[in-house]
Amino acid sequence: MAQFHDSMVTPRIEELLSKVDSRFTLVTLGAQRARQINAYFNQLGEGMGANVPPQVTSSARKPLSIAFEEISVDKIVPVRNEDIIEAAIEAAVLEEIVDEVAEEIAEEIVAELLEEIVEEVVAEIEAEEDSAGE
Repeated sequence: MAQFHDSMVTPRIEELLSKVDSRFTLVTLGAQRARQINAYFNQLGEGMGANVPPQVTSSARKPLSIAFEEISVDKIVPVRNEDIIEAAIEAAVLEEIVDEVAEEIAEEIVAELLEEIVEEVVAEIEAEEDSAGE
């Protein structure tokens, strides 16, 4: 049975590890989010609004502590490369389907317009023949 030692880390590391699949994921996710939070605080006076603010109300002042708090309440979750690749493939397939449907619709519209033009030209020719024959 594992013993838990009192620590100053809040939220507890064990709790954080339950939110991710490995320690490596926790470290990289926390570090990446801490950099984003740090960038947010650094650009506050510039009015740019390019970075996402902290997603939790925290008494912590250090970006890594805030990032860990966000992870513990599931505001920040890891996204695996496989998920990103799968989503990109789905998007590409959908784009291809949309392109095919758009092309079919465009061909139908062109065919209908050509048919209308031919009917108008035939009607004009018939009208000219009728007026010439009278």
